Amino acid sequence: MSGPESTAVAAQAPARTDKTAMAMLSSLFFAWGFLTCLNDILIPHLKNVLELNYAQAMLVQFAFFGSYFVFSLPSGRIIETIGYSRSMVAGLATMGCGASLFVPAASIASFPMFLTALIVLAAGMTLLQTLANPYVAVLGPVRTASSRLNLTQAFNSLGTTLAPIFGSILILGTAAEPLTHGMRQAMSSGQLHAYQIHEAASVKMPYIGLSLALFALAAVVARYKLPAIFHVEARIEIKDSVWRHKRPVAI
Repeated sequence: MSGPESTAVAAQAPARTDKTAMAMLSSLFFAWGFLTCLNDILIPHLKNVLELNYAQAMLVQFAFFGSYFVFSLPSGRIIETIGYSRSMVAGLATMGCGASLFVPAASIASFPMFLTALIVLAAGMTLLQTLANPYVAVLGPVRTASSRLNLTQAFNSLGTTLAPIFGSILILGTAAEPLTHGMRQAMSSGQLHAYQIHEAASVKMPYIGLSLALFALAAVVARYKLPAIFHVEARIEIKDSVWRHKRPVAI
């Protein structure tokens, strides 16, 4: 974007920060920080319950963060097509669906279904992360953009701090003592499957609560109708190309 265009964007930026919108966005940063770190609790729990080896257990993180790679470009297209506000609702609804999938996954103690739930959850989170930072940056005066970003990142850090505490209480705290190899060998296949379903059920209530919270937040965002940032969401036809400028190419 050239100098005159960037000046025009700055001139059209809101004179004041929308505090209600900032509160909603801060809650998004908190939510995905919380859900990301909850995986660190999920890994040892699933490893014990489903008798996974280390490679299988780490598929939890691979499935989750692999979704970032897969869904990042489609997320940009979605935002470009339907705008920031609707994309935010779509991202929250997708995350809510992903969290709700933990219930059937725990009901049948299926590791592939747990991974599917994580992929759906991370897909929605990728959409939110793609839009959140630029939206926060342009939600108020240009001079306070860095302050707004620092504030929202603080809520993200708060989520990553609280997730292990709540996860250890709500998931690990309700789990039985891990079975030894000898105890597993002494069980019949039916007994072992019943044990797995019983222990996997400890993830149901936390993720049901998270799912309801995410759907509720999506409804609030949809009802509030976040301010449209026209000077950012409007399509700008740029005929120039960075490759025509020797200095940036050389750098």
